Amino acid sequence: MKDTMDHTPAWFRAEDCNLADLQELCAQDVTADDVPRATEVQKNVAIYDATSLRPLLADRTARADLLAEWARLLRWGGGVFVIRGAWADAASIDAASAIYDRIIAAERLTGTGADHFAAKGANDRVWNSLQKLCEADPVVFARYFGNVFLQAASEAWLGPNYQVTAQVNLVRPGGAAQQAHRDYHLGFQTADVAAAYPAHVHDLSPVLTLQGGIAHVDIPVEAGPTKLLPFSQAYRAGYAAWRLPAFRAYFEENFVQLPLVKGDAIFFNPALFHAGGANHTADVQRLVNLVQVSSAFGRSIETVDRTAMCRLLYPVLASGAAGLAPDEVTAAIAATAEGYPFPTNLDSDPPVGGLAPESQAGLMTRALAEGMTPAAFEAALDAQAARRLA
Repeated sequence: MKDTMDHTPAWFRAEDCNLADLQELCAQDVTADDVPRATEVQKNVAIYDATSLRPLLADRTARADLLAEWARLLRWGGGVFVIRGAWADAASIDAASAIYDRIIAAERLTGTGADHFAAKGANDRVWNSLQKLCEADPVVFARYFGNVFLQAASEAWLGPNYQVTAQVNLVRPGGAAQQAHRDYHLGFQTADVAAAYPAHVHDLSPVLTLQGGIAHVDIPVEAGPTKLLPFSQAYRAGYAAWRLPAFRAYFEENFVQLPLVKGDAIFFNPALFHAGGANHTADVQRLVNLVQVSSAFGRSIETVDRTAMCRLLYPVLASGAAGLAPDEVTAAIAATAEGYPFPTNLDSDPPVGGLAPESQAGLMTRALAEGMTPAAFEAALDAQAARRLA
């Protein structure tokens, strides 16, 4: 026990990240023995055929074995797999695409729907494409999201009672590539915020979310399918490392890409170093529905009206009536306000100056620093709540 404690880092800091550790992990290979139910392995990405998977999913024992294979692959293996023909019903894909095209056109007119992670106007993104599709056509929604492969992949990584969200991403010809990154949760935090979480939380973050993508069109490599660095999800310090120039350079020298066909699905560990590729084609509108599935366990045990609590607490803190020292004020805010900005409505509450919108706790802290009156703070609190729910 003592030896383990002495050699286990309590925190992951950028200055402690060692590129050689990542290189050693990424030197591994995914073999056929690792993924016996896959039809092939390309560039360390396991590829499965939806037709051959259907009978496995229908058999309880075979299903459990398949999901165990995916769980091992996502955690310790290449970290990514593709299911060819997962959305075999081309009519449902095309119907959903038509609806998303109309939503994109409407949101462009209103100025919403921008991709906050790309140059303005280069791409289009439909936030909460799950709900928007359901509202536009429940029948199409049912046919589209009533997908047994999405269910199986989600249960393999997260178990039952998961929560699906989705965001359409349309990358037009000439759209630039993203930089290497990790995803939600810790991947959506700034470097300083991520560093404030203990090392064991860095280990926990990836098992709370599954990333996926559904190809709505054929996507050749020239159109920029996701750039992937197999095995990089196993690098424990990766949330501290992915912004570092040496790690990004290694990613650019070693990433792989696989072409996708309309109806294919890709699933990967959110800690995998990855990035959207550049669309070098003249005519391919790269339309992918990005799926982000969350664990059922990402919820509090009680429902708390933190907005009401903030209204009551702010005048006390602003007036100094409680006689708290600055660090005690910080502790009081942490016990009262919502410190996490998600989930939110990213159409109306986009990230400002970072990767995430301002949280309730962030607003209260800023309001105190700026000397807002209680009335002004309440107005700002109401406006924030309205943006989150709009």
